Formats: sequence, structure tokens, C-alpha cells
Amino acid sequence: MTTTKQAPATPKTGTRHLALAIVSLAMGGFGIGTTEFTMMGLLKEVEQGLNISTPEAGHLISAYALGVVIGAPVLAAVGAKLPRKYLALGLMLFFSVANLTSFIAPDYGSMLVSRFAAGLPHGAFFGVAAVIAASLVAPTRRGWAISMVMAGLTIANVVGVPFGTWLGQTYGWRLLFLLVGVIGIITLVMLWQFVPFQKPHADASFRRELGALKRLQVWLALLIGVVGFGGFFATYTYIAHTMTSVTGIPSVWLPLVVALYGLGMVAGNIVGGRIADKSVMGTIYWVLPGIAVALVVYALAVHWPWSALVMVFVVGGAGAMLVPALQTRLLDASPDAPSLASSLNHAALNVANALGAFLGGLVIAWGWGYVAPALVGAGLALLGLGVAAVSGLVESRRPLAP
Repeated sequence: MTTTKQAPATPKTGTRHLALAIVSLAMGGFGIGTTEFTMMGLLKEVEQGLNISTPEAGHLISAYALGVVIGAPVLAAVGAKLPRKYLALGLMLFFSVANLTSFIAPDYGSMLVSRFAAGLPHGAFFGVAAVIAASLVAPTRRGWAISMVMAGLTIANVVGVPFGTWLGQTYGWRLLFLLVGVIGIITLVMLWQFVPFQKPHADASFRRELGALKRLQVWLALLIGVVGFGGFFATYTYIAHTMTSVTGIPSVWLPLVVALYGLGMVAGNIVGGRIADKSVMGTIYWVLPGIAVALVVYALAVHWPWSALVMVFVVGGAGAMLVPALQTRLLDASPDAPSLASSLNHAALNVANALGAFLGGLVIAWGWGYVAPALVGAGLALLGLGVAAVSGLVESRRPLAP
């Protein structure tokens, strides 16, 4: 019996308990999203507080991303034999302690280590949370359940990130990590109280989880995320520069811009979960060209404030629509190693973050202007569509195991 075919827990636990379980998992995503994205808005304060240069401050973000990429497969595989509830609890405890360590880190070296440590449980937590959520509902509602867990990450961009940025700028940047640590502790209590216990699969093992890496469709799904989602980050990384230098929006409007992007992500995540339940690959086939079109229109629209603000919302929504389908695709591609496959999605998205930021910065360095990253992103989305087409062609000849 595979994780994705388990009988849904809803009839036993009731709708209210199902909702509380998913909210508990989403709360963890809220804390993770808050610490990941708020750091970008507090870099100047971090530089001054630690007496470091801008590149050194940027390395703190890179250290977190590296922790995500390394921790996602390793911790998911190591925790394969644990009951998923206990694994989620352990990962959130790790995350909370690491962020509280960042709060008291006395110098740059210790801060670098603590940010790396905080990134380690990121992908593994989202992976096991997605598997738990999918197991609590009927197979036809897995996309919805996964999108609800991911809603914590998207809502963080609307609520957690603006609040964390204000808190850090007003009362001290270290308070961000104290805030996230408290959110983590609240999540621990909710996970313990509301997430049902499930015995681990009888055959679960480190080797069994690593077996997911032998499947071509797992690698193709990850490549879709790395390439196709890279365009989202190519645009998002330089959005502040684009809005102030190209659109002419005053810097005091930037919180509104970020909030609109976050609202778009929330809406896109919800819609993406719904349509993924109808057709996972169909969603990927339609969303990737949609991202490309949205980014091209964005490149044209950023020359006028109101059209720019509209397209900021649209681009955020288009990108977020892809995530539930990719997460579900990985569960389908590796039903006997769901935790590792699902965790790898978040490692892939962090690679996409690095790729998009690098390519966007490259075209800016070449003198092509701040609009160019969006056009690079459109190209990446179309390349991702090409990878998806290859994945579909392979599946037509060799269907996924039921």
C-alpha cells in the first residue's frame, strides 16, 4: 500500500479536525516563509548590526538556501522510518532552535552557521507536511490539501514578511529570529495536538527513500521546477529596483508592491491546487506558458505605475499556481518514497531561486536594464514547458506505476 492510496482520514477525524491538522502544517510554512523572505528586506540592518559588507550579508541568504538544498533529501531520507507526525515535530523543533540561535549569534561566523542550520529542515518539513496532508484526504483532493499547506508560505509574504520587516527596522533586526522562533513553538503545540498519528510504512527505510532518485520522472519533475520556476525568481529578486528605477514608484510604496505579489501568490496557490486535482500534467502544460506570457506583459507594463501594480499581482499568482502541481507530480512519480520526493521539490525551488537571481543579475550587468530579467524569466518558463513535454512523452511510453 502506498501513501497516496491510503484511505482518507476525514471520515474518522471529521472536517473540523482535518482543517485544524492542515492549519497546523500551514503554520509551520508561515514561520519558514517569514524567516526566508524577511531577511532580504533587512539586509541593510544586518550589515550595520554585524559590521559586514553587502556581499557578506548576501551570503547569509545563500547559506540558508544551501541548507535547504542539503537538508531536504538528507533529513527526509534519515527520518523515513519515523512516524510522519514525529518527523514533522522533530523538524519544526530543529527549525525553532536554529532561529533562536540566530537571535543570540554574537558575530558573523556564528550567524552564518545558524542560518545554514535554519535552512536544513525547510524542505524536509514541507515534504513531510505535503505527504501528511495528502494522506488525510481522498486522492482526488490531494492537490487542494497540498495547496492549503503551501498557503502558509504564501500568506507569509502578505502578513509575516511585512510585519517582520517593520519589526526588524523599528526595534532591531534580531527580533525577526525571536518572532520566528515563537511561531515555531506555537506550531509544535498545534502539530502535537491536531495532526493524527500514522504508523510509518512497514518497508520504510533510508534505502527505500533514496530509491526515488533512480526514477527519471522524479528528475524531470525537479528540472521543471528548477527551470520553469527560475523565471519567477529572476523577476522577484529585482522587483524593488524595477519598480523604483523603471516604473518610478517611490520607495515608500515598496511594501505595497511586495504585498500585492504575496496576494497574487495566495490566489495562485489556491487556484493551482484546485486545477491540479483535475489534471496534474494538464496544469503544468497550461501554467508554464501562462507564466511566460505574464512576464512578457509585465516587461511592457512596468513603464506605468498602475499597470505595473496589476502585473505584479498577476506574476505572483501565475508563479504560485505551478507549485501544487509539481508537488503532486513528485508524489505520483515516487509513491513508495513520498517524503524524499516531496522534499526535493523545495530543494529544486531554491536552486531555481539561485538560477533566476544569477541570470537576472547577469543581463542587468550586461547593461540590458531592469526589465530584462522578466524576459529571461519568460524564456526559462518556456524551457520548463519543453522539459514537461519530454516528461509527458516518456510517460506515454512508460506510464507511472499505480
